[in-house]
Amino acid sequence: MRTDPSVLHVDLDAFFAAVEQRDKPSLRGKAVVVGGIGLRGVVSTASYEARKYGVRSAMSTAEARSRCPHAAYLGPRFEVYREVSKAVMAQMRALSPLVEPLSLDEAFVDLAAAGLSNLTVDDVEAIANDLKAAIKEASGGLTASVGAGTSKLIAKIASDLDKPDGVVVVPAGTEAEFLAPMQVTVIPGVGPATAQRLSMAGVRTVGDLQQLDQDELIRQVGSAHGSSLHRLATASDDRPVVSDRETKSVSVEDTFETDIIDRALLAAIGDRMAQQVSQRLQKAQLSGRTVTVKTRMHDFTTHTRSSTLAGPTDDPRVIGRMARRLLEDSDISGGIRLLGVGVSSLADWIQDDLFTESEHAAEIPVEVIELPDRPRDRRSAGYYPGQDVVHTEHGEGWVWGSGRGLVTVRFETALTPAGPVRTFAVDDPELTKRALSGGEDDKPGETGQDGPND
Repeated sequence: MRTDPSVLHVDLDAFFAAVEQRDKPSLRGKAVVVGGIGLRGVVSTASYEARKYGVRSAMSTAEARSRCPHAAYLGPRFEVYREVSKAVMAQMRALSPLVEPLSLDEAFVDLAAAGLSNLTVDDVEAIANDLKAAIKEASGGLTASVGAGTSKLIAKIASDLDKPDGVVVVPAGTEAEFLAPMQVTVIPGVGPATAQRLSMAGVRTVGDLQQLDQDELIRQVGSAHGSSLHRLATASDDRPVVSDRETKSVSVEDTFETDIIDRALLAAIGDRMAQQVSQRLQKAQLSGRTVTVKTRMHDFTTHTRSSTLAGPTDDPRVIGRMARRLLEDSDISGGIRLLGVGVSSLADWIQDDLFTESEHAAEIPVEVIELPDRPRDRRSAGYYPGQDVVHTEHGEGWVWGSGRGLVTVRFETALTPAGPVRTFAVDDPELTKRALSGGEDDKPGETGQDGPND
């Protein structure tokens, strides 16, 4: 165990929504929800203004609209988020050569690898505040919350305690005391089902968990899980910060002798692949947040569709369900000659029982990539709220809403005041999309979709 709080967990606050507010001046200080905006959409990120109304990640967009009808509901712009993430990660790497990204908006930073030692709480607070200032400047105004401790577990939990824009440093030697009053669900691996089993045994807080001996805990939740929980409950966590994982993703794919057009057969094959991917993850003691389905069609065009979960999993049921949903949106009328299922955004911890009790999984559509030689007609995909566009006369702006052959645009950028709103025909030759951002899994620009409210 380390003797000083030299592990940082940096978490950008409401990242996707914060980027949208940065780039859309008319939405600053207002409720913003980013995610799938179709009938089956799921919230990816909600701004803090929207969270006051009970909107949260993994909630269905339909429920979010009922709770906060006045919010701006926007499709994601992943190309933009990736660029901001790169700038933020660069600031962390300027501080330490050992940075472990967990996703676009969070990472561990090892201060010991930077040659910093014998750090006091005041030292770490000063370092964290300097890093937050650098991130704010590099990202154009985004804030981050930072937790620090002697382990990854403590740092990650600490970063959630003073959001947004906070710093929490847990002094060395106080870890068990720090965890004791918290609900047992703060421990990685304690999901709803495990929490219920523990509650039946009278265990509701980490302190309660600390009082159980390992044998009793194993009887409650099983051997492997019980040993891990016992170790983490007492803050015994020696997992190193790993800058570059040797394994970036785990995947399985197969090319078929004849093209397959039977959806039931493809679903069964996908389930089998999900089982294989799960076994490989478990063997490597890894889990992942992003499930990807790869299909190669009869004409050799290759498509990939991805969905991101709220937390990492190695559960074959969760992986299989995500894969089936992604396959449902694929046009297989001409036949599929190759199918692959993979998991990426890897971590060395697991969100236990992730959505196994519910069908409302936190699907965040990432992107659809097609790789044929012939170009794709981007206009045919339609417009969706939040999308970047440019008009030859009015300049740069973003889609406020679309439907019934019309598209409404607010013309403003991060560097301008809140701008005017104009409506055009959807096929207006002077209006074009600036980038293909986000995915089509939820068909965010479907006809009749209302635009965001001001």
